[in-house]
Amino acid sequence: MDHFALNDGELFAEDVPLAAIAREVGTPVYVYSRATLTRHARVFREALAELPSVHIAFAVKSNPNVAVLRLLANEGYGADVVSEGEMNRALAGGIPAADIVFSGVGKTRRELTAAVKAGIGQFNLESEEEGVELAEIAASLGLRAPCALRVNPDVDARTHAKISTGKADNKFGVPYDRAAGIYARLSALAGLDMKGLAVHIGSQISDLEPSRLAFIKMGELMEAIRAEGLSVTHMDLGGGLGVPYKASDSLPTPQEYGAMVVSVAKDWGVTLMFEPGRVISGNSGVLVTEVVRVKEGVVNPFVVVDAAMNDLARPAMYDAWHDFAAVKPNGRTMTANIVGPICESSDTFAMGREIDEVASGDLAIFRTAGAYGATMANTYNSRALVPEVMVDGGKWAVVAARIEPETILSAETVPDWLA
Repeated sequence: MDHFALNDGELFAEDVPLAAIAREVGTPVYVYSRATLTRHARVFREALAELPSVHIAFAVKSNPNVAVLRLLANEGYGADVVSEGEMNRALAGGIPAADIVFSGVGKTRRELTAAVKAGIGQFNLESEEEGVELAEIAASLGLRAPCALRVNPDVDARTHAKISTGKADNKFGVPYDRAAGIYARLSALAGLDMKGLAVHIGSQISDLEPSRLAFIKMGELMEAIRAEGLSVTHMDLGGGLGVPYKASDSLPTPQEYGAMVVSVAKDWGVTLMFEPGRVISGNSGVLVTEVVRVKEGVVNPFVVVDAAMNDLARPAMYDAWHDFAAVKPNGRTMTANIVGPICESSDTFAMGREIDEVASGDLAIFRTAGAYGATMANTYNSRALVPEVMVDGGKWAVVAARIEPETILSAETVPDWLA
């Protein structure tokens, strides 16, 4: 459910007409609904209510806007981060350092040092080598770094290949059959406090069975480690629960996910940790765009919009679907190709799709753009960096300003020897 709906024939975000935001801010522009974010955060937490001890860390990579993070901090969420920059955003959003989990396969020495000094709550170690380096850093500061060992369970999440993370040939985690030995060796290091294990098999998960199998394997590994006299107090089960991008999509609900976790892990005697991202923020946002023109095509017309693959990269990267709708639909439809202005054939949002009839100057939206939208934006073709707006009932605010090409240009210089 989201809070973007027709009101008297016009699309609103909560109680604000999207056209009013477009007039003030320009297009393209991301618009987020506070009510939707809040509802999704609470629904996910409620789905885990049967579990005795839970920690939820929002996957910052899905939407790192500091206003979004502040809202989730107010809902009691921690943060799952994968860089020093994301850690600093989480802190700026009011998320306590102790509630931050630092994931990621390529943490640098600088990032590890900064995170230890910040006092973050957990490092998800991706390799034994990373653990040894972190132990040395923490010991040199007179500290012990709290850690979980990320394990690759070799389970196929049955999602897009580019967002699958739990198969043997993926770069994440340590091999399952070597994990117990690595955990034991890291537990002996003075600079580490080994708390548990972590697993994450992929994103946009549409089938709970792979997750269930991965969690069962992790439970068996936990018991094997405990049998060696080592402590396991935390189990990080990652995130990845998918959202419907099409009205016809049928995906597992947070309630179904929670019931599956309860059936597998309720009696593990640990704090269970979760890293939801898309399921919280995905349907909370839309990308508002203006139709530049409708161009004749060989088979279908091209609807050229002012949003592009640099603003919303998912269709170009993953052939991903985003529903397209007119802000003021006239009741008629057309079959068209929706494309952006970038000089790449991959700057295509849809081909041969039945959509609301639109013409030059009309406003439209791409739905389900609150996750992996603005966060993946770039300035290719020297375009502006897309702004972000948050709506709360009848009020709204710009929560990330448009960064114009002139501002980006001002950061560049020509050396004297080229003058």
